[in-house]
Amino acid sequence: MSNYVTAIGLDVHARSIKACALNPMTGEVERASFGYDPASVAEWALSFESPKAVYESGVIGFHLCRALRALGLDCAVGAVSKMQRPAAVDGVRIADKAVLKMMGEMGLRFGILRETDRHRYSSYRGRVGETFENVLGRYFAADAPWRKMGTDDTEFKLSFGRAHLAPVYDFGSEEIVAHSISLHPDLAHQEEMLGMPMEAKPEGVSPIPHSDMGWRYQHAAYVRRLAENGFTQSMSRKGDCLDNGATEQVFGHLKDEFFRGRDWGTFEELKADLEAYIRHWNHVRRQRRLKGLTPVEFREQALREAA
Repeated sequence: MSNYVTAIGLDVHARSIKACALNPMTGEVERASFGYDPASVAEWALSFESPKAVYESGVIGFHLCRALRALGLDCAVGAVSKMQRPAAVDGVRIADKAVLKMMGEMGLRFGILRETDRHRYSSYRGRVGETFENVLGRYFAADAPWRKMGTDDTEFKLSFGRAHLAPVYDFGSEEIVAHSISLHPDLAHQEEMLGMPMEAKPEGVSPIPHSDMGWRYQHAAYVRRLAENGFTQSMSRKGDCLDNGATEQVFGHLKDEFFRGRDWGTFEELKADLEAYIRHWNHVRRQRRLKGLTPVEFREQALREAA
Protein backbone atom coordinates (compact mmCIF):
# COMPACT_ATOMS: atom_id res chain seq x y z
CA MET A 1 0.00 0.00 0.00
CA SER A 2 1.37 3.44 -0.96
CA ASN A 3 2.27 5.81 1.86
CA TYR A 4 1.51 8.99 -0.05
CA VAL A 5 0.23 10.45 -3.31
CA THR A 6 2.44 12.23 -5.85
CA ALA A 7 0.59 15.30 -7.13
CA ILE A 8 1.19 16.04 -10.81
CA GLY A 9 0.14 19.33 -12.40
CA LEU A 10 -0.31 19.52 -16.19
CA ASP A 11 -0.31 22.66 -18.34
CA VAL A 12 -1.95 21.59 -21.60
CA HIS A 13 -1.56 23.40 -24.92
CA ALA A 14 -2.44 22.46 -28.48
CA ARG A 15 1.06 21.23 -29.32
CA SER A 16 2.79 20.79 -25.95
CA ILE A 17 2.30 19.60 -22.40
CA LYS A 18 4.28 20.81 -19.39
CA ALA A 19 4.21 18.66 -16.26
CA CYS A 20 5.35 19.10 -12.67
CA ALA A 21 5.41 16.40 -9.95
CA LEU A 22 5.47 17.22 -6.23
CA ASN A 23 6.49 14.68 -3.59
CA PRO A 24 4.43 15.73 -0.52
CA MET A 25 6.74 14.04 1.99
CA THR A 26 10.06 15.55 0.83
CA GLY A 27 8.91 18.66 -1.04
CA GLU A 28 10.99 17.63 -4.07
CA VAL A 29 9.72 18.96 -7.41
CA GLU A 30 10.45 17.42 -10.82
CA ARG A 31 9.44 19.09 -14.10
CA ALA A 32 9.20 17.81 -17.68
CA SER A 33 8.01 19.02 -21.09
CA PHE A 34 6.43 16.96 -23.86
CA GLY A 35 4.94 17.36 -27.27
CA TYR A 36 1.24 16.51 -27.41
CA ASP A 37 1.95 12.83 -26.75
CA PRO A 38 -0.25 11.31 -24.02
CA ALA A 39 1.76 8.06 -24.01
CA SER A 40 4.98 9.89 -23.06
CA VAL A 41 3.18 11.84 -20.33
CA ALA A 42 1.63 8.68 -18.88
CA GLU A 43 4.94 6.80 -18.93
CA TRP A 44 6.67 9.67 -17.06
CA ALA A 45 3.86 10.14 -14.53
CA LEU A 46 3.49 6.43 -13.77
CA SER A 47 7.16 6.26 -12.78
CA PHE A 48 6.20 8.08 -9.54
CA GLU A 49 4.58 6.54 -6.48
CA SER A 50 0.75 6.71 -6.59
CA PRO A 51 0.52 9.53 -9.16
CA LYS A 52 -2.61 11.66 -9.38
CA ALA A 53 -2.68 14.27 -12.14
CA VAL A 54 -4.60 17.56 -12.24
CA TYR A 55 -4.89 19.61 -15.45
CA GLU A 56 -6.48 22.90 -16.36
CA SER A 57 -10.00 22.73 -17.74
CA GLY A 58 -10.63 23.18 -21.42
CA VAL A 59 -11.34 21.17 -24.56
CA ILE A 60 -7.72 20.11 -25.04
CA GLY A 61 -7.44 19.14 -21.38
CA PHE A 62 -10.55 16.96 -21.51
CA HIS A 63 -9.27 15.13 -24.58
CA LEU A 64 -5.94 14.54 -22.84
CA CYS A 65 -7.75 13.28 -19.75
CA ARG A 66 -9.53 10.55 -21.67
CA ALA A 67 -6.27 9.46 -23.27
CA LEU A 68 -4.35 9.40 -19.98
CA ARG A 69 -7.07 7.45 -18.20
CA ALA A 70 -7.04 4.89 -20.99
CA LEU A 71 -3.30 4.51 -20.36
CA GLY A 72 -3.86 3.88 -16.65
CA LEU A 73 -3.08 7.31 -15.16
CA ASP A 74 -5.50 8.69 -12.56
CA CYS A 75 -6.30 12.32 -13.37
CA ALA A 76 -8.88 15.02 -12.73
CA VAL A 77 -9.77 18.48 -14.02
CA GLY A 78 -8.94 21.62 -12.04
CA ALA A 79 -11.00 24.78 -12.61
CA VAL A 80 -7.95 27.06 -12.65
CA SER A 81 -6.24 28.91 -15.45
CA LYS A 82 -2.76 27.45 -15.02
CA MET A 83 -1.38 24.23 -13.54
CA GLN A 84 2.14 24.53 -14.94
CA ARG A 85 3.61 24.00 -11.46
CA PRO A 86 2.22 23.35 -7.97
CA ALA A 87 0.81 26.71 -6.92
CA ALA A 88 2.10 26.68 -3.34
CA VAL A 89 5.67 26.00 -4.42
CA ASP A 90 6.04 29.10 -6.58
CA GLY A 91 3.76 31.47 -4.70
CA VAL A 92 0.77 31.52 -7.07
CA ARG A 93 -2.49 31.83 -5.12
CA ILE A 94 -5.41 29.45 -5.69
CA ALA A 95 -8.64 29.70 -3.72
CA ASP A 96 -9.03 27.10 -0.98
CA LYS A 97 -12.40 26.06 -2.47
CA ALA A 98 -10.67 25.24 -5.76
CA VAL A 99 -8.21 23.04 -3.87
CA LEU A 100 -11.06 21.24 -2.06
CA LYS A 101 -12.83 20.68 -5.38
CA MET A 102 -9.71 19.16 -6.89
CA MET A 103 -9.26 16.96 -3.82
CA GLY A 104 -12.79 15.67 -4.26
CA GLU A 105 -12.28 14.90 -7.93
CA MET A 106 -8.98 13.16 -7.14
CA GLY A 107 -10.59 11.04 -4.41
CA LEU A 108 -8.49 12.59 -1.61
CA ARG A 109 -10.28 12.50 1.73
CA PHE A 110 -10.14 15.28 4.33
CA GLY A 111 -10.04 13.39 7.61
CA ILE A 112 -9.57 16.15 10.17
CA LEU A 113 -12.30 16.85 12.74
CA ARG A 114 -13.83 13.41 12.45
CA GLU A 115 -14.57 11.31 15.52
CA THR A 116 -11.48 9.75 17.10
CA ASP A 117 -10.56 7.55 20.02
CA ARG A 118 -10.80 9.66 23.17
CA HIS A 119 -8.73 7.33 25.35
CA ARG A 120 -5.30 8.92 25.35
CA TYR A 121 -2.01 8.67 27.20
CA SER A 122 -1.71 10.66 30.42
CA SER A 123 1.51 11.42 32.32
CA TYR A 124 -0.14 13.02 35.35
CA ARG A 125 1.00 11.52 38.68
CA GLY A 126 0.00 14.29 41.03
CA ARG A 127 2.34 16.88 42.48
CA VAL A 128 5.75 15.20 42.33
CA GLY A 129 7.89 18.31 41.86
CA GLU A 130 7.64 22.03 41.18
CA THR A 131 4.50 23.36 39.50
CA PHE A 132 3.88 26.74 37.84
CA GLU A 133 1.06 29.17 37.20
CA ASN A 134 -0.88 29.12 33.95
CA VAL A 135 0.91 32.15 32.51
CA LEU A 136 -0.76 31.91 29.10
CA GLY A 137 -4.29 31.53 30.43
CA ARG A 138 -5.45 30.02 27.11
CA TYR A 139 -4.21 33.09 25.23
CA PHE A 140 -2.08 31.21 22.73
CA ALA A 141 -1.77 33.94 20.09
CA ALA A 142 1.80 35.19 19.63
CA ASP A 143 2.89 38.21 17.63
CA ALA A 144 6.24 36.65 16.66
CA PRO A 145 8.14 33.34 16.75
CA TRP A 146 9.95 32.28 19.91
CA ARG A 147 7.45 33.98 22.22
CA LYS A 148 4.97 31.26 23.22
CA MET A 149 5.36 27.52 22.78
CA GLY A 150 3.54 24.35 23.70
CA THR A 151 4.75 20.85 24.52
CA ASP A 152 3.10 17.56 25.39
CA ASP A 153 3.49 13.85 24.71
CA THR A 154 1.32 11.78 22.40
CA GLU A 155 1.21 8.01 22.02
CA PHE A 156 1.07 5.86 18.87
CA LYS A 157 -0.35 2.34 19.25
CA LEU A 158 1.11 0.04 16.58
CA SER A 159 1.53 -3.64 15.82
CA PHE A 160 5.09 -3.67 17.24
CA GLY A 161 4.02 -1.90 20.43
CA ARG A 162 3.79 1.75 21.43
CA ALA A 163 5.82 4.81 20.53
CA HIS A 164 5.80 8.36 21.84
CA LEU A 165 6.29 11.79 20.26
CA ALA A 166 7.23 14.81 22.37
CA PRO A 167 7.32 18.02 20.29
CA VAL A 168 7.83 21.70 21.04
CA TYR A 169 5.36 23.75 18.97
CA ASP A 170 5.84 27.47 18.35
CA PHE A 171 2.46 29.26 18.55
CA GLY A 172 3.83 32.22 16.58
CA SER A 173 5.25 30.43 13.52
CA GLU A 174 3.33 27.13 13.89
CA GLU A 175 6.66 25.36 13.52
CA ILE A 176 7.58 22.16 15.33
CA VAL A 177 10.89 23.55 16.59
CA ALA A 178 11.94 20.41 18.47
CA HIS A 179 10.85 16.83 18.90
CA SER A 180 11.83 13.46 20.30
CA ILE A 181 10.48 10.10 19.14
CA SER A 182 10.94 7.26 21.60
CA LEU A 183 9.64 3.88 22.70
CA HIS A 184 9.38 5.11 26.28
CA PRO A 185 8.03 8.41 27.67
CA ASP A 186 10.87 8.73 30.17
CA LEU A 187 13.09 11.62 31.21
CA ALA A 188 15.68 10.80 28.53
CA HIS A 189 12.90 11.30 25.97
CA GLN A 190 12.34 14.83 27.32
CA GLU A 191 16.03 15.65 27.57
CA GLU A 192 16.53 14.80 23.90
CA MET A 193 13.61 17.04 22.99
CA LEU A 194 14.90 19.93 25.13
CA GLY A 195 18.31 19.92 23.44
CA MET A 196 16.91 21.23 20.15
CA PRO A 197 15.31 24.50 21.30
CA MET A 198 18.26 25.27 23.57
CA GLU A 199 20.57 25.27 20.54
CA ALA A 200 18.15 27.07 18.19
CA LYS A 201 16.86 29.83 20.52
CA PRO A 202 17.74 33.30 19.18
CA GLU A 203 19.56 35.69 21.46
CA GLY A 204 17.52 38.12 23.49
CA VAL A 205 14.23 36.18 23.60
CA SER A 206 12.51 34.68 26.65
CA PRO A 207 10.05 32.05 25.39
CA ILE A 208 7.17 30.74 27.49
CA PRO A 209 6.89 26.94 27.07
CA HIS A 210 3.44 25.77 28.16
CA SER A 211 2.67 22.19 29.21
CA ASP A 212 0.27 20.17 31.30
CA MET A 213 1.16 19.09 34.85
CA GLY A 214 2.74 15.79 33.79
CA TRP A 215 5.45 14.43 36.07
CA ARG A 216 8.29 15.13 33.62
CA TYR A 217 7.46 18.85 33.43
CA GLN A 218 7.69 19.04 37.22
CA HIS A 219 11.01 17.17 37.33
CA ALA A 220 13.89 19.17 38.86
CA ALA A 221 16.22 18.54 35.89
CA TYR A 222 13.60 19.72 33.38
CA VAL A 223 12.70 22.81 35.43
CA ARG A 224 16.34 23.73 36.02
CA ARG A 225 17.34 23.42 32.37
CA LEU A 226 14.53 25.69 31.21
CA ALA A 227 15.29 28.31 33.85
CA GLU A 228 19.02 28.31 33.12
CA ASN A 229 18.34 28.98 29.44
CA GLY A 230 15.89 31.86 29.83
CA PHE A 231 12.57 30.02 29.48
CA THR A 232 9.56 30.89 31.68
CA GLN A 233 7.43 27.82 32.41
CA SER A 234 3.64 27.84 32.22
CA MET A 235 1.35 24.94 33.18
CA SER A 236 -2.25 23.96 32.57
CA ARG A 237 -4.53 23.53 35.52
CA LYS A 238 -5.10 19.97 36.67
CA GLY A 239 -7.66 18.10 34.57
CA ASP A 240 -8.30 20.96 32.12
CA CYS A 241 -7.25 19.89 28.61
CA LEU A 242 -8.45 23.18 27.10
CA ASP A 243 -5.54 24.94 28.84
CA ASN A 244 -3.24 23.03 26.46
CA GLY A 245 -5.65 23.09 23.53
CA ALA A 246 -3.28 24.60 20.97
CA THR A 247 -0.81 21.73 21.32
CA GLU A 248 -3.57 19.11 21.41
CA GLN A 249 -4.84 20.54 18.11
CA VAL A 250 -1.45 19.90 16.50
CA PHE A 251 -1.62 16.26 17.60
CA GLY A 252 -5.06 15.99 16.00
CA HIS A 253 -3.82 17.31 12.66
CA LEU A 254 -0.67 15.18 12.78
CA LYS A 255 -2.52 11.96 13.53
CA ASP A 256 -5.19 12.55 10.88
CA GLU A 257 -2.70 13.49 8.17
CA PHE A 258 0.08 11.04 9.01
CA PHE A 259 -1.02 8.23 11.31
CA ARG A 260 -4.64 7.07 11.09
CA GLY A 261 -5.23 3.99 8.96
CA ARG A 262 -1.53 3.11 8.78
CA ASP A 263 0.81 0.74 10.59
CA TRP A 264 4.55 0.18 10.78
CA GLY A 265 6.36 -3.09 11.37
CA THR A 266 9.23 -1.60 13.37
CA PHE A 267 9.93 1.44 15.50
CA GLU A 268 12.76 2.48 13.16
CA GLU A 269 10.38 2.61 10.18
CA LEU A 270 7.88 4.72 12.11
CA LYS A 271 10.59 7.09 13.33
CA ALA A 272 11.99 7.66 9.82
CA ASP A 273 8.55 8.39 8.35
CA LEU A 274 7.48 10.59 11.27
CA GLU A 275 10.66 12.66 11.04
CA ALA A 276 10.03 13.04 7.29
CA TYR A 277 6.49 14.24 8.06
CA ILE A 278 7.78 16.79 10.59
CA ARG A 279 10.18 18.12 7.93
CA HIS A 280 7.18 18.31 5.58
CA TRP A 281 5.17 20.20 8.24
CA ASN A 282 7.94 22.74 8.77
CA HIS A 283 9.33 23.20 5.25
CA VAL A 284 6.55 22.25 2.79
CA ARG A 285 3.11 22.43 4.43
CA ARG A 286 1.86 25.98 3.71
CA GLN A 287 -0.72 27.55 5.98
CA ARG A 288 -3.34 30.18 5.32
CA ARG A 289 -2.82 31.86 8.70
CA LEU A 290 0.84 32.35 7.74
CA LYS A 291 -0.22 34.06 4.48
CA GLY A 292 0.72 31.07 2.36
CA LEU A 293 4.17 30.60 3.87
CA THR A 294 5.58 27.49 5.48
CA PRO A 295 6.39 27.71 9.21
CA VAL A 296 10.13 27.94 8.52
CA GLU A 297 9.63 30.66 5.89
CA PHE A 298 7.42 32.62 8.28
CA ARG A 299 9.91 32.31 11.14
CA GLU A 300 12.86 33.37 8.98
CA GLN A 301 10.94 36.33 7.57
CA ALA A 302 9.81 37.46 11.02
CA LEU A 303 13.30 37.28 12.48
CA ARG A 304 14.76 39.21 9.53
CA GLU A 305 12.19 41.97 9.96
CA ALA A 306 12.89 42.14 13.71
CA ALA A 307 16.67 42.38 13.23
